Order: sequence, then structure tokens, then C-alpha cells
Amino acid sequence: MNHIAIVGAGLIGRSWAFVFARAGFEVGVWDKDAGVLDRLAADVATMIERVAPFGQAGDDPAATAARIQPVRNLGEVLAGVDMVQESGPEVLDIKRRLFAELDRLSGPNTILASSSSALKASSFAEGLPGAARCLVGHPVNPPHLVPVVEISPAPFTDPAVTECARDIYARAGQVPVVLKKEIDGFILNRLQAVLLAESLRLIAEGYVDVQGLDDTMRHGLGRRWAFMGPMETINLNAPGGAADYLDRYGAMMAGLAGVEVGDAAFSAEAAAKVGAAFRDVSTPVAVRARQEWRDEELAALAAHLAQRETRSHN
Repeated sequence: MNHIAIVGAGLIGRSWAFVFARAGFEVGVWDKDAGVLDRLAADVATMIERVAPFGQAGDDPAATAARIQPVRNLGEVLAGVDMVQESGPEVLDIKRRLFAELDRLSGPNTILASSSSALKASSFAEGLPGAARCLVGHPVNPPHLVPVVEISPAPFTDPAVTECARDIYARAGQVPVVLKKEIDGFILNRLQAVLLAESLRLIAEGYVDVQGLDDTMRHGLGRRWAFMGPMETINLNAPGGAADYLDRYGAMMAGLAGVEVGDAAFSAEAAAKVGAAFRDVSTPVAVRARQEWRDEELAALAAHLAQRETRSHN
């Protein structure tokens, strides 16, 4: 399986195109906005320029770029591909109409994957003739530098399709996580929502300012979580492992987790405080520049982690 179609060439779509092309797949890219396709080559060149110094653009960056081709016709981009990675708007009605088109125009064995951040496959693919080949492949932004992809099949998705999608993502250098059953927001966004809600509450109620909160994550939890997850973290935080940790600290953590979070945390007051903290870097130009900085930092971290992984296996 060597041919991938990207449907929707915005920030996530073009990053996906880079992911697959870097791994040697031939990638066709379609977007309803012709201007997006006109800018595709330049956008890909910028991505390569940013990450190539860290070894994240493939063995031959020029060949990576050459494997990404804009295609003006939706039916044409779908012809003969092994998998479609759809990255269109996160709007249920649009997603339903688009998947109906993808199902109608693509070959019967083509896997149809959505980059949806929250919409379950059953919400937009149920009832389609090819529903069994539909699933979610939810990335983290930007996929070409943050490799986890959550594979969320619907109850009606063929298990063989799920396994094939997992293999394709793994071949592309991603870290696939297959959900055992559907849930709103999948795994990453549910974890992120809880952490974000508590963070906003702590800021809104005056316990810490925005910089202090971000520093706590960057130089505290984030340092460890770049190398291991929270489950392995607690396993290493007590002499007897995770069971010992929970025996020692479980009651305390349960009490802390019992504080109210949710809608109250996402208040206008919290939004105002966070917005004020980033006022100077919230214009489209400034955000794009900061995204480029972020991508360079992530590329450097990815290179470092890869180097450490290689050394640990030698």
C-alpha cells in the first residue's frame, strides 16, 4: 500500500501529506479552495526548511517534496489510492456530505480515515454503503512532528480495516493508538480538556498567573511527559511502583481531583486573563511565526528522542 489521498489541505492536511511523503508514500492532495493548492508547494517547502536541519524531512527532502502532488479534481485524487486522510471542517453536516462523496467516488477497498478531533466515525459514516471501511485517525497538531495518532473505529468498522490503517500509520512513522471503543473526544482531547479546565480555574481564581501555570507544565510535568506517560511516571514515583504510589498518594490525589471543573473553568474571566497574557503574540502573523518556532523546537526534541532511543537499543 503506497498511495495516499489527502482531502483538505489546511494546516493538518498538508502536515499529513508531509508525514506520508516523508515515509515514501505517493501523496495526492485535494482541497476545494484552489488557492490552497496553489500554495501547497511553497507551504511544503517551508515545512521542509524548518525541520530538515533536525533530520525530520526524510533521507531526501527533495524527493519528499516531489511525492506530494496537488490534484484539482476530487474523483481523480481518490483513484487507485489505498487510504484517504480527510482533514475537512469539524462540522458534522459537512463531514457527512464529504464522506458520502468519498464513499461514492473511491474504490471499494480504500480506507476512509478522518482527522476529526471530536466527531466519532459513527456520527458521520453510519448508513453509508462503505461504512465498514470508515474510521477516525485523529492526529496531534502538527502530525509531522508529534507522531501519535488515535485510531477510533466505529462499531461497524471492519476490524481488518482498523488493523490495516494501524499498519499504514506505523509505516508512516506515526505511533498509532487503537481505541477499544468509541468515546467523544477520543483519549488525548479528554485528557487535555481536564487539564485545561483545571489550569483555567487556577488562573481565574488567582492561584497562579498564566506564565506560572505554563512554567509548571513546561519545566515540571512536561519534562517527564516528553519521555513517558503519566502511568509510567507514577510507576517510577514510589519504590514499589504504581501500586505503592497509589497506596501512598491515591487518597490525596482523589481529593484534589474532586474539585469542580468543566463549564465554570472556561469562563469569560479566565479567557480574558489568558488573552491578556498573549496579547502581543495573537495576531495571525505573530501566531504563524510562533508556530514555526514551535515546530523547530519539536523537531529538535524529536531528533533528540530518536537519538536517545537508538542509543538505548544499542
